[in-house]
Amino acid sequence: MKVLLINGSSNKNGCTFRALTEIVNVLSKENIETEIIQLGSNPVRDCIGCHGCAQNGNKCVFNDDIVNEIIEKAKTCDGFVFGSPVYYAHPSGRILSVLDRVFYAGGKFLAYKPGAAVVSARRAGTTASIDVINKYFTINNMPIVSSQYWNMVHGTKAEDVEKDLEGMHVMRTIAKNMAWLLKSIKQNAHPEPESKPLTNFIR
Repeated sequence: MKVLLINGSSNKNGCTFRALTEIVNVLSKENIETEIIQLGSNPVRDCIGCHGCAQNGNKCVFNDDIVNEIIEKAKTCDGFVFGSPVYYAHPSGRILSVLDRVFYAGGKFLAYKPGAAVVSARRAGTTASIDVINKYFTINNMPIVSSQYWNMVHGTKAEDVEKDLEGMHVMRTIAKNMAWLLKSIKQNAHPEPESKPLTNFIR
């Protein structure tokens, strides 16, 4: 089993990364393979709704950033953690652009696999940011990995996050719940999806 973690911060070793590494440490003890992908500071395109991915083998037509690499890795991963700093009470624009394109072009490779949203902030805007990321899971048949508190840490630098003892505990619980879900899902086939009608308006 493997969990793919995405760091949606341009700060490679900052608060979000520290939260993700706490999850990685626990998953490793559960004998679950992990990989952290750093979105970094390179430009990331927005989805333009061209529908080209439908004719392009579930690949985004833009091949000059990290999105298609994530879609390819998603095929062989069993769970996902998407981490982001909080910018003006929402996730980073960088991770939202990636999620829009990954889910639109390659959503079928994430479906029925557990997903967790993790956010970091100096003070506030966290629950709104978690809600935004969770919506990608709920539209794509993905079980949401929760903890006993919202999936957040606080601080302005990685050292601050380490002092957020409750936040660190939340990250470890996320990892334990992710491991439990992965092992449970392995024993059971997911339900067959019904054909989805598209309703543009209600009469």
